[in-house]
Amino acid sequence: MDPNIHKVSDAFSKQSFVFDDLYTTNLLSEYMRKKFREELVLHLKPQSHILELNCGTGMDTLYIAGLGHTILATDNADGMLQHIKAKVEQHQLHDRIQIQKCNFEHLEQLQPQTFDHIYSNFSGLNCTQQLDKVLQSMTPLLNDKGKISIVIMPKICPWELIMLFKGQFKTAFRRFKKGGTDAHIEGTIFKCFYYNPNYVIKALKKDFKVVSLKGISITVPPPFIEHFVERHPKWFKVLSRLDGIIEKWWPFTVCCDQYMITLEKR
Repeated sequence: MDPNIHKVSDAFSKQSFVFDDLYTTNLLSEYMRKKFREELVLHLKPQSHILELNCGTGMDTLYIAGLGHTILATDNADGMLQHIKAKVEQHQLHDRIQIQKCNFEHLEQLQPQTFDHIYSNFSGLNCTQQLDKVLQSMTPLLNDKGKISIVIMPKICPWELIMLFKGQFKTAFRRFKKGGTDAHIEGTIFKCFYYNPNYVIKALKKDFKVVSLKGISITVPPPFIEHFVERHPKWFKVLSRLDGIIEKWWPFTVCCDQYMITLEKR
């Protein structure tokens, strides 16, 4: 296994015990999750058979399964898998959700299974330095006209650049660092890599066409600006409306905290 992927798995296994609390209590994270779900649902055909990468504790898994889809939920972090298994058991969703440990750099292990849709939320794929190979390995896993919906962090985040004026130089320029940027979770350090939409499009242009590309958290702050919604509810309302207007347009599909891109297999 790639040493970095091993570190990522270790970090998120440790964080799995507090993962749901961290995300559900951060209203900006919940805002981003809502944007992802709304966009994903637009592109799912009825009763899809779905492959989820980086399923985590299953927050999106249970939601999407509840809409009538069947899901193979995968992750490489043992801690995360333990929590999603407990949820599936609790809600008796064995007929809709299967769970499998899988490193997304080795998706060939899932063949000969095929799916109608593959998705990954919250930029889990930014943890690989070989995103092009990961993306290309999805092609044989998709049925004809199958789709990929992924959330990725690009190289430019306006809110991080603003941190320059607060003297937080590492935060302001971390996405530009060659060789990846150090991320720290639960005492474990791993590398995170940043990719603009053109990288994804180029990697898949032979077999896929772009269906949708939208920026997420453009003027709305990213989750590290804690308690913004609680402190500035009126501003959050204004900024979220503004994001809804500009999210489809360049340069806001590149200058954002994360973007969601959906591609369809030719």
